[in-house]
Amino acid sequence: MFSSLRELSSTQRHTVLASFLGWTLDAFDFFLLTFVLLAVARDFHASPAVVSLGLTLTLAGRPLGAFIFGRLADRYGRRPILMLDIVLFSLFELASAFAPNLAMLLATRFLFGIAMGGEWGIGASLAMESIPARSRGLISGLLQSGYPAGFFLAALANWLLIDHIGWRGLFVVGALPALLVIYIRRKVPESEVWQAGQHAPRQSLLRAMRGHWKLAFYLMLLMAAFNMFSHGSQDLYHNFEETSLHLPAGSGAAFMLVAMLNLGALVGGLLFGALSERIGRRRAMMLAALLAIPAVPLWMYGSSLVWLAAGAFLIQMMIQGAWGVVPSHLNELAPAAVRGTLPGVVYQAGNLLAALTPAAQGWMAARCGGLTTAMSIWIVVVALLLTFLVWVGPEAKDVSLAES
Repeated sequence: MFSSLRELSSTQRHTVLASFLGWTLDAFDFFLLTFVLLAVARDFHASPAVVSLGLTLTLAGRPLGAFIFGRLADRYGRRPILMLDIVLFSLFELASAFAPNLAMLLATRFLFGIAMGGEWGIGASLAMESIPARSRGLISGLLQSGYPAGFFLAALANWLLIDHIGWRGLFVVGALPALLVIYIRRKVPESEVWQAGQHAPRQSLLRAMRGHWKLAFYLMLLMAAFNMFSHGSQDLYHNFEETSLHLPAGSGAAFMLVAMLNLGALVGGLLFGALSERIGRRRAMMLAALLAIPAVPLWMYGSSLVWLAAGAFLIQMMIQGAWGVVPSHLNELAPAAVRGTLPGVVYQAGNLLAALTPAAQGWMAARCGGLTTAMSIWIVVVALLLTFLVWVGPEAKDVSLAES
């Protein structure tokens, strides 16, 4: 499975590592707020529901950031805009640590969302344009594994540091990703595909997208389903641990289950990303989505902590396995002139459409027998929906990114 990774040159490996770390650290900064909602609410004398608006504002800012930074990356290059983006989301994370009141915190989270929205599309296009076509599947899975890796690092930081440095200290730690810019500046070159494209006449966004608007709309719906898949299994999982499993927040057992979730996600992203090179992007995504369904009973109804951990591993192995194909799939379908913009915009727009997932699951829980039942039904239905959307869509595996 890793033979294609060994074939990469030193420069290509640096590019892949930088893109992976960018998304990992971006996700790390995002998830920190999810772990300290109650602490922030106590400090600002507000309800957790009001503080959770920070998550909503972050999600709202992400499509805007994907568009702004994507257009800049298509115009000025992947590498410099990626560095700018990383510096900005790190600075806004640091600003969150010094927010004097809740209004300022919410404002910084919106600005953080704009910067966060730019990172995924630029990092993915830089990596995909820098590696051989036969390596895209595995590297796609590796890049997407940065998200659960960031989730795990945030959980680990919260577990180890929250009692010593508080929530403001965690946000200070969240500014450290800015150091990644030094590595990118020294080790990562500009995309040769982007450089070659500078010799062609420059096109406006509307001209470059001519004939591709139907594709963009389809991809936005597809990414909405993907985000409902992942958020439906993650966002309320801590609530499930506390209310259904009666595990105290911050306990070793609760952390172990989260660790198994993220370990399964890492394995699944790499496995199905690599598998997509053999059986195709669409088949790999559909297979992973359908295999999530038989994992649901173990994930939600396991009879012991060991079985629940096995279910957590398997469900995320399948959900993030399907996700692992996404970076290569979107970049192969995107026109070359807007590759810095289109994948990130449809990703983040789909994420915004799926932002009501926790609220919808909460509504279902109140009417369908509790959170366990609601989360189970949600994942089964979304898995089937996602499979259908992938089945009816196009594929461009192994297309030349310089010509697509």
